[in-house]
Amino acid sequence: MMNFEGLDPGLGEYTPGLHGGLEPGLDSSRDPRLDPALLQGVDLDPDALAVPESMHILEGMYSELHSVAAEVGIPVTATHFDLQEELLWMGNHRGHASSFFGPTMGRYSSFQVHMTDDIRHIQSMDTGVLFLTKNNLKCLTRGGLIMFDYTTEEGADMHSLILTDNNTLLMGGLQNFVTELDLTTVQETQKFTVEVPGVAIMRQSNCFFFCGHTSGKVSLRDLRTFKMEYEFDAFSGSLSDFDVNGNLLAACGFSSRGLNGMSCDRFLMVYDLRMMRAITPLQVHVDPLFLRFIPTYTSRLAIISQTGQCQFCEPTGLANLADIFHVNTVGQLLMSFEVSSSKQALSFGDSGGCVHLWSSAPEVSFNSYSRETELALPCLVDSLPQLDWNHELMPLSLLPMSLTSTEPLLSDWPTSFIMPSPRRAPPVDPEILRTMKTVGFIGYAPNPRTRPRNQVPYKIKDTGLEYDSYNQVPESPIGRDEEPHLCMVPRKYRKVTIKYSKLGLEDFDFKHYNQTLFAGLEPHIPNAYCNCMIQVLYFLEPVRCLVQNHLCQKEFCLACELGFLFHMLDLSRGDPCQASNFLRAFRTIPEASALGLILADSDEQTGKARLGRLIQSWNRFILAQLHQETLEQEGPQAYRGASSSTLGSSGESVIGRLFGCEVENSSLCRCGKETVRSSLTLLFTMHYPEQSSLDKTIEEYDFAEILKKSICLEQSTQAWCDNCEKYQPTVQTRNIRCLPDVLVINCEVNSVKEAEFWKAQTEYAYDKALKKEAAEPPKPKEPLPTEWCLEEELCSVEGLTFDTEVEDMRHVWIPLSLKMCISKTQGLEVSSLSEGEELIESEEAEGASVYDLVVTVSHIQDARTGGNLVVHIKVGETYHQRKEGVTHQQWYLFNDFLIEPIDKAESAQFDVNWKVPAVLYYVKRNSHPKYDLRINNPIDASVLLTEASLARKQRKSHATFIPLMVSEMPQAADLVGLDAEFVTLNQEEAELRSDGTKSTIKPSQMSVARITCVRGQGPNEGVPFIDDYISTQEQVVDYLTQYSGIKPGDLDAKISSKHLTTLKSTYLKLRFLIDTGVRFVGHGLQKDFRVINLMVPKEQVIDTVYLFHMPRKRMISLRFLAWYFLDLNIQSETHDSIEDARTALQLYRKYLELSHNGGQEEFRKVLKALYEKGRKLDWKVPDIDSADGQGTAVFPSVMGL
Repeated sequence: MMNFEGLDPGLGEYTPGLHGGLEPGLDSSRDPRLDPALLQGVDLDPDALAVPESMHILEGMYSELHSVAAEVGIPVTATHFDLQEELLWMGNHRGHASSFFGPTMGRYSSFQVHMTDDIRHIQSMDTGVLFLTKNNLKCLTRGGLIMFDYTTEEGADMHSLILTDNNTLLMGGLQNFVTELDLTTVQETQKFTVEVPGVAIMRQSNCFFFCGHTSGKVSLRDLRTFKMEYEFDAFSGSLSDFDVNGNLLAACGFSSRGLNGMSCDRFLMVYDLRMMRAITPLQVHVDPLFLRFIPTYTSRLAIISQTGQCQFCEPTGLANLADIFHVNTVGQLLMSFEVSSSKQALSFGDSGGCVHLWSSAPEVSFNSYSRETELALPCLVDSLPQLDWNHELMPLSLLPMSLTSTEPLLSDWPTSFIMPSPRRAPPVDPEILRTMKTVGFIGYAPNPRTRPRNQVPYKIKDTGLEYDSYNQVPESPIGRDEEPHLCMVPRKYRKVTIKYSKLGLEDFDFKHYNQTLFAGLEPHIPNAYCNCMIQVLYFLEPVRCLVQNHLCQKEFCLACELGFLFHMLDLSRGDPCQASNFLRAFRTIPEASALGLILADSDEQTGKARLGRLIQSWNRFILAQLHQETLEQEGPQAYRGASSSTLGSSGESVIGRLFGCEVENSSLCRCGKETVRSSLTLLFTMHYPEQSSLDKTIEEYDFAEILKKSICLEQSTQAWCDNCEKYQPTVQTRNIRCLPDVLVINCEVNSVKEAEFWKAQTEYAYDKALKKEAAEPPKPKEPLPTEWCLEEELCSVEGLTFDTEVEDMRHVWIPLSLKMCISKTQGLEVSSLSEGEELIESEEAEGASVYDLVVTVSHIQDARTGGNLVVHIKVGETYHQRKEGVTHQQWYLFNDFLIEPIDKAESAQFDVNWKVPAVLYYVKRNSHPKYDLRINNPIDASVLLTEASLARKQRKSHATFIPLMVSEMPQAADLVGLDAEFVTLNQEEAELRSDGTKSTIKPSQMSVARITCVRGQGPNEGVPFIDDYISTQEQVVDYLTQYSGIKPGDLDAKISSKHLTTLKSTYLKLRFLIDTGVRFVGHGLQKDFRVINLMVPKEQVIDTVYLFHMPRKRMISLRFLAWYFLDLNIQSETHDSIEDARTALQLYRKYLELSHNGGQEEFRKVLKALYEKGRKLDWKVPDIDSADGQGTAVFPSVMGL
């Protein structure tokens, strides 16, 4: 079990004993729908998730409105919102029922339903209320008068009922039958046989009755015959609760743990009732015991644990920790949960006899249309009622008042006090005013995109016209008390964006942002926030070599995709790359979705995402994922002859050796019993000292001291003690047994409190540097650079000089080097190491190590752009040697595709007003030599051999290509015709400027759908050897059939007749061809390789779009070139990639013929004639008569071969 946080993994394990806090004899009433014997051995850990005692609830969210104690100490076993009146009903363990009126929960009625049995279900009707106990159904008026009393047959154990219409109901329980009862005659009409152990929960929709069984199954039964139509086996242990809404069914329950009994399953099972199958389970962060759909604007689910934790989430979305609330039960356990018909109110009943009412608005209504409740009338003794002056809501108008007096009334306000005040218009964004150009009396300005497009603030209350306060961009945790221009983010740290033109990216100057030979990463792809961490992993030499040597058979393997991406970064000479294939695989990993690492497009565009916290979670996830993927034993090879990574099959992961640290977690109970467990952790999280609420001053700490306390963490918590057989205060201590080669630290500066602490420590460190500088003899000083001056201010540096070494210490708290040692007597020792300081021999003998800072990841807080993530990386000598031919080390700033060398002091500077630390990497000095840094390309010729199609209907008769024989394997400089077709996943986002031109904000997201390669020489020249249709799991919004030839269904493995493969399989084929050194011939290959996500050396690309192109002239289409030079009519109705690849090969042959025969001058004349002909025809191919043919077929057909 991986333990990233370093806490005792035993805390997450379930132990025997469910509810030791309840008095004996009441366990059977915990959940009235389940057999108490089924709950033996189930543990719902109350400390599994710590919830703050008080939380700030946003407007429109659920919060506690009232709590009342019905009968203290008697568990509330059932609650129900009256469907006709504004009443909340409750029934307890001793058979007593009470009702409460309205949101104030004034007691309306209270009476005894049964003398001994607990009330298990309550259902309101028009005339009365039904109460179900173990073997009795009773109907009473809302005042408590009995209407009828029905006793079931002996041995029945009823748990639930459901009204099928106004006069009929069904009753089910833990027996082998369900009873139908006529409410008019109070007689049993039918008895339906069900499987043992019976029905514990019943729901109804327009199509089915839904029956939940304690065996963990949910059955769907016919509304007329009650015959079972479908059955879902939801949980291996037992079913706790389920609910139905629309086409979705969600269930929670318990999973069997063998001899250890059952444990509460944190995965909710969700079923689609249209296809009658399960969809992706929903992982939640609480132990679910109750759940209900709350369909208002969306199909929200409310998931409730027995300890009072409440989480709201979408059944097909992701559970978010921010959506967890806590019902304050004062240590009691929740026994019942209900939702009102209006969805505005929630009720909770606990084991202490209290009923808690939660609502989403102060003026809550239980039903959309409730009838008036009959209240007891007071006895009118006098003609006028007596007024209670202490009652705030008492209307004084109950006393009539004579208006004979001539004195003015207090309500007659003077005119000066009742002047109408118009509503203030929302202020215009200052950025709009700054960039606005006026034409006549109309101003035009680009959209600053500080608010979501086509959205306005939604306010429940009409009060508070605070238009300025609406800003979706997160501010710095410190706040912005100063003027905005004083907190200006330096230009190189700001979020960089790509300006798109008609030519796309071809005329965008990336060199302006990157003068180095290192490759940046483009930011416009969904979830590209992790670009900075990808660069971090690339510049760690052992990780880079590990993933480039790794190749496995999994379709979506992040280690494989990282290896492909790092290969592109190696080949690039300063041009930016895309992580599109890696991020495509990343989006398919279930753990990434469960951890909330996959962002919606709206969150990225509006800046809602908390990037600092997100990148730290991503850091933890990627290390664990790479550790797992490279550690797994590989089965039969997906690619014959492809040598598997020796690192991945040796039983020990390089990731574990590089980042792993064996930790020892000890738990000491107050009884003296100590439990010690060992685990492996890949990173450590900073823990800052708690500050007193009374004392606002923050003490001074050394970074090494805080780091040591965070690694050797000691904390007190509630944990289960086997010796005491109950939860006890436990002291947990963590110690490390060895030092990692790479020390990874998550800074956890996620709140104002932590940011204030960090800011105070940087100020202490700077003051200390100033005092040290004052005590030393003066040094020559340098003038302040002019770019440090504030914007819009005239700054003169004449006469102002600063000591740059001391200025480098401003905003610096972390050291550039650390000394760490594990001694037998004192344990872990951590201290800061000054620059140039080395270990002495005695320290080396004791096993001390020096760690150098190599990576700092920062969250840039910029209100104008929504913030972004940047990384400072100390690039080593081997990378400079490969790229620039020099051997030195240098710090660089990586901000997506912006790369700039920086000073080492800047890498450790964190002004938390705008630059917040997120992740730190320290590397042990001289640790790399112990790793094998050789790269053996795992891709060989076997990837080109015959492979099976994913399509079920594909037949040999449908074959459109002939795979290469062993004798045909390509050699360097061989020609290969290539063409690719694409589909659209996301449409382009653009806006119209005031002058009528279009500006592209975000380009359309394309995905490769078909890749074709044809032989470029030999007897089979022009015959395809690759014609792969690429299966995709993502939703396609446009198949572009007119341009791609791809039709709906071609990419679906169930119905496609094409040769369907995975993108990874075809990618490996192209990678092998590139590594072999073949030359690709095609038309518009630059875009093809960009979407496929391949980096091909320019000398291996022959693009006909540039062969037949004159400078500063338009690009010519393949169809027009084929008609003009080859007399071929192609692409008349739709595109075919085989035809296009062959045509490109023929055009290249024609180019060689024209350029060799007549020379460059003659070829230039041919091009001029081509452009003149194109202008005359408006670049449209004229219609060709069928008699003229389509040109001569120069290539053999596949079927002919």
